[in-house]
Amino acid sequence: METTTREDHTFDSQGVACAGWLYRPTDVENPPVVVMAHGFGGERTWRLPAFAERFSERGLAVFVFDYRTFGASGGTPRNLVDPFNHRADWLEAIDYVRSLSTVDAGRVALWGTSFSGGHVIDAASRAAGIRAVVAQVPFSDGPRTGLNLVRRGGLDYLKKSVVAGLRDAWRAIHGRKPYYIPLVGSPDEFALLNTPDAVHGVEALIPDDEEWDNRCAARVSFTVLTYRPLARARNVNAPVFIAQATNDAIIPASTVDRLVDELDDVERVRYPLGHFDAYVGDAFEEVVDREGRFLERHLTD
Repeated sequence: METTTREDHTFDSQGVACAGWLYRPTDVENPPVVVMAHGFGGERTWRLPAFAERFSERGLAVFVFDYRTFGASGGTPRNLVDPFNHRADWLEAIDYVRSLSTVDAGRVALWGTSFSGGHVIDAASRAAGIRAVVAQVPFSDGPRTGLNLVRRGGLDYLKKSVVAGLRDAWRAIHGRKPYYIPLVGSPDEFALLNTPDAVHGVEALIPDDEEWDNRCAARVSFTVLTYRPLARARNVNAPVFIAQATNDAIIPASTVDRLVDELDDVERVRYPLGHFDAYVGDAFEEVVDREGRFLERHLTD
């Protein structure tokens, strides 16, 4: 017997049509709802349905959406990672979900991972009435995360990032198509994320029948440095669960520590995992169960 249904939805974000899926438990009337989106350059098909289905089994509805310029959502240029556009998409998604008659608009939670682990902190600080937040392997401090990647990649990484970012920024100013760089690559090649686990980690998320465009507009090398969800953490009035990967090669542990210190009501669990490990296998089973129990406790009690 089917316990979860999935519906196609579309909402408007600053004039761009964004695509979403609404997962609903079939045996719960007007369930609470979790709003969910992916991290840096990710799409909703990349293992997010697995989390949504597990949460739905607990009686929660889940709204999973693609950012503008990614996945099934509209917007050009494609593959433009812009945290401030992402933030606007999050706030519009929350408003849209609250307009639906099939979920309980008064019981809304946010779930984000990696880059969106920061978005949910920022969004929860701005959207009133959020009941709970899950931030998985969360990005929260652009300058410190960027410095961590430069330390790992060395001067060659820094030089190529700056040159590519300037080249793309010049093209943007003059109304030309973006200059793209690889989103992920191996440590011996230039890519925005070229940690040892980046290529395998991302490829493990992508469905077998889906082609992936491994690139992003290079201007993100600059815009990400101006984005600090950490600065908004004290304005979050909801309980927050943080799943920290202690072997994370991308997110500095010090930024997670500072995020925990800034939050008023926070529960942190440290997992002996890398940045990409929580999405699959036994690690997924452990993490999704703990996150599900947290959401269930704050949305249904």
